[in-house]
Amino acid sequence: MAEPHLTVTIVTPDGTSYDNDHASMFVAKTTNGEIGILPNHVPLIAALEIDEIRVKGDQDAEDEIAVNGGFVEFSNNVATIVADSAEQQDAIDVTRAENARKRAQEAIEHAQQEHDANKLRRAEVALRRAINRINVASHERNR
Repeated sequence: MAEPHLTVTIVTPDGTSYDNDHASMFVAKTTNGEIGILPNHVPLIAALEIDEIRVKGDQDAEDEIAVNGGFVEFSNNVATIVADSAEQQDAIDVTRAENARKRAQEAIEHAQQEHDANKLRRAEVALRRAINRINVASHERNR
């Protein structure tokens, strides 16, 4: 009998950005901590943090995808991740991400000087997104 597998799909407002129907597991960071899902896991719905999704596929190959929030729904060995945005490692423009990191750091400094809590929160989110993209991209280059 064949080993059970997972189908992992990531959907953004721009459409499907990732699809793997032969995954052996995936790992995601939720607002309550990191979860690892194997075949036949109990159904769940969870909110996601800005972080990476790791999907282990055939021959232990692992895909890493930078996601910016959203949620995951899992049942019947199908995981659907709905995210604000998602980028696979090889699609991340590191120079663009570094520039976004610098802009976010400048925006944080400016918001702190102005004592503007709303601007500060938005800039901190932008910084987390940029750092997440940089981290996911650097994992690919270090393999």
